[in-house]
Parts: sequence; C-alpha cells; structure tokens
Amino acid sequence: MKTIRIGTRGSKLALAQAEIVISLMKNIKADLDIEIQEIHTTGDRLVDVSLDEIGGKGLFVKDIEMHLLKGDIDVAVHSLKDMPTEIPEGLDLAAFVKRDDPRDMLFTGGNYTLYSLPKDARIGTSSLRRKYQLKSERPDIDIVNVRGNVTTRLDKVDKELDGVILAAAGIKRLGLKPGVPLEIDTVIPAPGQGVIAIETRNNDEYMQALVKGIDHGATRLCSETERTFPRALGADCNFPVAAHAFIVGGDIILHGMIGDIDRPYLMVKKTIRGRDTSLGRVLAEKLLVELEKS
Repeated sequence: MKTIRIGTRGSKLALAQAEIVISLMKNIKADLDIEIQEIHTTGDRLVDVSLDEIGGKGLFVKDIEMHLLKGDIDVAVHSLKDMPTEIPEGLDLAAFVKRDDPRDMLFTGGNYTLYSLPKDARIGTSSLRRKYQLKSERPDIDIVNVRGNVTTRLDKVDKELDGVILAAAGIKRLGLKPGVPLEIDTVIPAPGQGVIAIETRNNDEYMQALVKGIDHGATRLCSETERTFPRALGADCNFPVAAHAFIVGGDIILHGMIGDIDRPYLMVKKTIRGRDTSLGRVLAEKLLVELEKS
C-alpha cells in the first residue's frame, strides 16, 4: 500500500493538528500507512519581522502548497485562519474538520479579564483584527507586536508583557491550561478560526474520496460563509477583518467587523442572518457603507 504523505509546518501545534487528521483518516480506513513531512515555511523562518511587512499569514501556507502541487506530499494540513481566501489553481480544500472553540483567549499572570487588566497594560498580539477590537474595548492598553510559537508567546507574560492573546483551539490541541476567553460579541474571531483544513490536488480522486469522510458539513458551510466576507472586501489575512458564522434553525448567523487601516482603531461591526454563503458578500457591502459614513 502506498504511503500517504501529509505535509505540515514543524511547530508543535501544526504537528498536533496533523496527528488529529491522521487519527480521523484511520477511523475511516484503519490500515492506512501515513507519514508526516515537516515543511519549514517562509513565515516560520522570518520570526523577527512583522507579518505586515513580509506578506501576511499566507507565508505559512504557500511553501506547503508548492510541495503539494509538485507531488512531494499527498495532503496538506493547515489552520484555516492562516489561509488566503483564494487557493492556487490545481488545489482544493477537500475537507474541513469539525470546528473547535473559535474564540480568542487572554493569558495573564493574574487571571485578569480584559476589563480588569491594569491601566496601560502591555498586551501582545500581531493581529490587526485583535488590535482594533481590543482597543475598542480598552483604549488605554498598549498593544505590542509579538510573534513566535505558542510557548514562546506565553513565556513573555510577566517578563516583557502583562498578557498575550492566543486562539483557544490551539491551546486545547496542545493540551495547555486555558486562559480567559474573549466572547465572540467582544472580539470576533478570524475567518476560519478553530478549523483544520485539509488540502489536496483537485485531480487526486483517491485522496479526495478518502478525506471526504472527515468533512464536517456545518463547519464547511460556516467557514465558506466567513471566507466570502474578506474575499468580497479584497482583504488578505493581515487586514483588520473578522468574521464568524454559526447555524441556528437552518439559518446562518454571521458576525463581521472591518477596520479602517488609514484611521487606526476605527472599526464597524454588524450581525446579519441568511441562508447561504453569499451572506459574506452582503455583510461586506453593508459594513463598507457604514465605515464610509463613520
């Protein structure tokens, strides 16, 4: 039997996510022979530079996609929130793993909430999405750019920073102690946050059929709705944009936020309800009008 080669980043979180996918694949076909191939991406190598300056989170994805297109690997495993809204020709997002907790979490030395943090607290994040929303709730706090893996960022708490913001899903997958969750109506997550995406070549019928059994329909529908929002705005992963969708009674509820890059920390939020993924485009149009009026 052919060995299935799964490509992923080499971080502990990326490897944990790859192991989740392997477990799910073996639930479908127990005798699969699967190996992980670690790919060190441009984003991983340039750790001392802001993502704003080097092209955004897509740098964590492009190198892996290149190996997939070349046939060096058979499957790519990504954090969906790191993926650009347009994927290369010849590739397909073949499966979306059931979503974990989509929220962000605040980690401090004193178990503070966002509202009980000391005045002028220094909080680490490199995400413009988080910066705009945090500043809306706490204009006094000092937002500090911080990059690196989860452990590196946590280690900065109480040394260089009063706190850091991290995605809840990654903390859970690493088996770490959770922080204080930031509710979705306070800090809307990134499109696709909490979702592991499985990418294949679109002409690889065997792999597409295999991972189809992993695909979670509600997660796919919500994720595609969320990704339609920044796509309609022409925004990349490193723009102040947030979107989160969930399903209630057959309807999709979509929360969205956009920030004005030329007027720091000015942003608008809105929630709308609909039936299909075009909801993301509708919300984008509404929020652009509101932002222009602000």
